[in-house]
Amino acid sequence: MMESFVTKDGKKLRRGYTTGSCAAAAAKAAAIMLLEHRCLENIHLLTPRGIGLDLKVLDVTAGDEYVSCGIEKDSGDDPDVTNGIVVYTRVEKTDTPHSIEIDGGEGVGRVTRPGLDQPAGNAAINSGPRKMIRDELLQVCEDNGYRGGLRVTVSVPSGAEIAKKTFNPRLGIVGGISILGTTGIVEPMSDEAVVETIKAELSVRAAAGKKYVLFTPGNYGADFVRDELNIDPGTAVTTSNFIGDAFLLAAEAGFEGAVLVGHIGKVVKLAGGMFNTHSRYGDCRAEIFAAHAGASGASEETVKRLMNSAMTDDMLSILDEAGLREKVMSSITEKIGQQLSALSARYSWKLRTGVIAFSKVYGTLGMTGGADKLLDDVRKEI
Repeated sequence: MMESFVTKDGKKLRRGYTTGSCAAAAAKAAAIMLLEHRCLENIHLLTPRGIGLDLKVLDVTAGDEYVSCGIEKDSGDDPDVTNGIVVYTRVEKTDTPHSIEIDGGEGVGRVTRPGLDQPAGNAAINSGPRKMIRDELLQVCEDNGYRGGLRVTVSVPSGAEIAKKTFNPRLGIVGGISILGTTGIVEPMSDEAVVETIKAELSVRAAAGKKYVLFTPGNYGADFVRDELNIDPGTAVTTSNFIGDAFLLAAEAGFEGAVLVGHIGKVVKLAGGMFNTHSRYGDCRAEIFAAHAGASGASEETVKRLMNSAMTDDMLSILDEAGLREKVMSSITEKIGQQLSALSARYSWKLRTGVIAFSKVYGTLGMTGGADKLLDDVRKEI
């Protein structure tokens, strides 16, 4: 078990290590056993992050020209579906001098679309883990005076089943999981991992020639897109709380337009300039509703009731009673549009942006200027 910790939101959380670290460690152990003709029980790996790992070597099998072994994945306190899997590598000798060949076997996905870290046809072993494996094996070869080549096959017997719980099917990665990890270390509840997933999905769509992208923050948005807009939610990119990052990444990927369809409880925060909508960064929903209601002619009593409300559906109900729901939502969505324009100007992007707000109780509540046209553009590309 890895004993490295980080504190987030006042909680002490344990770090883990990536599938890439598992593959590199297993490859290093197998290469040492192959070239030095000895068995290892543990292997040390220094990750690109600079954190050292001492890992138990599992399930060793050997022949005259190959050795295979596994390393168990430990995700620490990160809720990762790959936690506890065993990543295996088979290392065998080749006649090509000083070469390291890397491929995927059972349970490692295969890339079928352009736009990802690896070209179509390659095993879904990202460039970070490939470099880790190559560097470790070249060092083992040098240490042992071995001038031939090595072929590495990475496999995860449970990978095909686990992949169904990941974004791989949406990204066009078939047959298994991806071997990932830039730093070699899993940071608990990593924001970076979510943003990288958004970036990967956008890259695949851009490579397929798409010019417009549909965003939804999560399940509520996906359900609304399916049930009310009759659009396959699988065509949408999930932003989670990283709405500002998603728009920025869409602009960087060269999209012409992006429209977000989101529940009012999340997207109302955009009117306050909060483009990461996680509650850890604040909750300005009641204040925004109250301010726009006051500017729209609401009574002092209505404003106070809004300020004392915890749920946006309750706020909408209060506005309904005052006959102000449409006016206030028009004001809020106009402000969201202004905030998007300010964000666009800040980063000098040319992306057309739009937001459509809805409630499970009230349906579509409003949209920024041009959002309906962007939604039509999205439909045309489906």
